[in-house]
Amino acid sequence: MSSSWVAVVAVLVAAFGLAFLVSRLLTLRAGLIKGAAEYPRIDPGELGLSRTGPTVLHFSAQWCGPCAGVRRVVDQVCADLPAVAHVEIDLDANPAAARTLSVLSLPTTLIFDADGQVRYRASGVPTAADLRSALEPLLT
Repeated sequence: MSSSWVAVVAVLVAAFGLAFLVSRLLTLRAGLIKGAAEYPRIDPGELGLSRTGPTVLHFSAQWCGPCAGVRRVVDQVCADLPAVAHVEIDLDANPAAARTLSVLSLPTTLIFDADGQVRYRASGVPTAADLRSALEPLLT
């Protein structure tokens, strides 16, 4: 094999390796609940948020396949934690709410405290354990 072929193969292997690493990092990052950046305080009545406890709000759309998974996880967590409210907003029906909260992809899940402040945010499908661990401090 000539040295030019070896160089071509080495470049291809490096490119595929880099692409694999980037895809793994993006996959691992999806669904993680992160502390929310600064967002404007939302009037709880504006989006149907609870005024007495935390609210899990998630954006979805009919065409969003993973959104059904988020709905199942949130329903399960809210059944276990009855003080937590659940609001689902259709992105196509309410794009203004998505703009206000900087929602750029679906599914996006936000956790609000009783004052209407975004406390946590997740893109992708969060796990039930991650949601519970983010919500439990807000229940005290």
